[in-house]
Amino acid sequence: MPQTSGLRERKKLRTRQLIADTARRLFAERGFDRVTVAQVAAAAEVSEATVFNYFATKEDLFYSGLEAFEQEMLDAIRDRRPGESVLEAFGRFLSKPRGLIAARDPEAVEYLAAITRVITESPALLAHEQRIFDRYVASLAALLAEDTGAGPTDPEPSVAAHALIGVHRTLIEHSRREIMAGSRNPKLARSVRAKTKRALALLERGLADYGRGI
Repeated sequence: MPQTSGLRERKKLRTRQLIADTARRLFAERGFDRVTVAQVAAAAEVSEATVFNYFATKEDLFYSGLEAFEQEMLDAIRDRRPGESVLEAFGRFLSKPRGLIAARDPEAVEYLAAITRVITESPALLAHEQRIFDRYVASLAALLAEDTGAGPTDPEPSVAAHALIGVHRTLIEHSRREIMAGSRNPKLARSVRAKTKRALALLERGLADYGRGI
């Protein structure tokens, strides 16, 4: 039974990834608003009902994978080194190259640039992204409250979470402006690294020791 269950789960994961990859390819080619869920299902050779079994909304098709990013972020804070502040742990996590910043293959770079254009041209995706950022803030604030022993009315966890996720959002917006202006690696990566250092430095005076002594 465990072996059968494992095979079933792996098949589900492959199907989910196939649907997500197919959706993003179509979105990159045609734009988010010009692709229907039915078209995604047809291209992935599954039923429309199957798509919705894995993804609650069309926007979730596009942003699949961000759950892993969120969990990695929370793990970086939760499992930070002894004596390391929350800001230091978050800065180390944020400085890890990902996505377009890490891409070097020209085809992959242009594909990710096309994905960036899809986001900037879709109010629906931008609105969904705002909800994702709100979720990041809430989950990070909850972790910080638990981690530091803050009470339910203490403002520090929420303030810190908003500040840290604000840095992340600012860097995403900067990256998109650079990409839309034609910037690519290695120039893009250098620009983002510089902005990351400046943004984190701005928080050091207020958050440098937050969570260090817990």
